[in-house]
Amino acid sequence: MPKALIVIDLQNDFCPGGALAVAGGDELARTINAMMDDFDAVVLTQDWHPAGHASFADNHPGADPFSLVQMPYGPQVLWPRHCVIGSTGADFVPGLDVSGADMIIRKGFRASIDSYSAFFENDHKTPTGLAGYLRERGLTELTFVGLAHDFCVAWSAIDAAKLGFAARVIESATRAIDLDGSKGAAQQAMRAAGVTLS
Repeated sequence: MPKALIVIDLQNDFCPGGALAVAGGDELARTINAMMDDFDAVVLTQDWHPAGHASFADNHPGADPFSLVQMPYGPQVLWPRHCVIGSTGADFVPGLDVSGADMIIRKGFRASIDSYSAFFENDHKTPTGLAGYLRERGLTELTFVGLAHDFCVAWSAIDAAKLGFAARVIESATRAIDLDGSKGAAQQAMRAAGVTLS
């Protein structure tokens, strides 16, 4: 069956030195580049936020980064400002072979709603268009790598399984934030949804 590699948010702001750094994130580019030829398609996702994004803690006076607030679509972690449209932090890490990508999906560009998943905004209803693209190309087996394991990678893989795709996460090609046990919770949620962890 046709296979796609989905590379989640391998961007400067999620790597050491970035605004929302994930330890070891900068180690992944070479590993992921080496995988690309094994797939029929490669899709890159890119966190892409306007400066006034509702998920940024500094847009909520008095709120601390990593605190939780209620949004109309449910609970939302308030993050340090990151991956602002057009910024260096939003760029893909320099070592990533962007030329190997068939498609780039930008997510989180609506100011009032965050988007962890490559398939939906955080309301779980507003689609990014990725599912339609994959289906039109007949790509049914999806492998997820990138950042961060316990947020955008996990949400993407779970949504893929719910949408009927065969979903797998190669954990050695991801890194986690692990905020208050979020990595273990993500692994449990992915397994429960039918995602293969390898």
